[in-house]
Amino acid sequence: MSPAAVAGRRLPGTETEASTKAKLLLVAFGIAALGDLAALLAGSDTGHTLFKPLLMPLLAGYVLTVKGPRLLTAALLFGWGGDTLLLFDADPAFLAGMGSFAAGHVCYLVLFKRYGTARARGAWLVAGYATALVATVALLWPDLPADMRGPVAGYSLLLTAMAFAATRLGLTAAAGGALFLLSDTLIATGVAEWPQAPRPDFWIMLTYIAAQFLLVSGVLAAQPTRPTQSVQPARLTSESAEATPSGEPTPPPRHPAR
Repeated sequence: MSPAAVAGRRLPGTETEASTKAKLLLVAFGIAALGDLAALLAGSDTGHTLFKPLLMPLLAGYVLTVKGPRLLTAALLFGWGGDTLLLFDADPAFLAGMGSFAAGHVCYLVLFKRYGTARARGAWLVAGYATALVATVALLWPDLPADMRGPVAGYSLLLTAMAFAATRLGLTAAAGGALFLLSDTLIATGVAEWPQAPRPDFWIMLTYIAAQFLLVSGVLAAQPTRPTQSVQPARLTSESAEATPSGEPTPPPRHPAR
């Protein structure tokens, strides 16, 4: 079979191999998530430093394998940048990490607009997210360091917009957006030095990991399926069945002149 013919066909086993690879990446993501959460419960900074940077690249690899939107991969990689930067205990790294997460939220907003539908969202939902934004910023404001107030307020606005826009994709993505909002709010309460629950990093990572996974699931479910174009075998005619050595069809036989 010529290379041109092969290019138009899906090679046998390709879909199975991609499916297997996708499952392995999801399993690896689950193992990394469990490892990170276990490390946080055990108070192991080494384990957290090892597992946390693996999470988003594995999830991004899964998205690439199932041919998800590039913007979704970008959102996860920006999340990976934020995850890595927040491992450093310094204000510049925290602000840079916040900026990386903000870029990821912009990617999500574009995805929600592209694949979402104009769902009927009640006034109570709008009021709920607006109240959460105003109340969170107002309560945290006095306790935040002066140089953090502006960035936290701006980031909170973008984060809330992302969480609200996620409702366009249905319940799965909406839950992911809400959990992302909760996770980052827990981080903000730590910056403001509010009283924390035992093992606060565990709850932050638990809600964050679940949020990213649910957002990925929601976007992939909303992505339009691409119809597979099957290649029909060319019909052989009596003229094209016989070819000259040069590859050109043999001309039809000449009929005797009348």
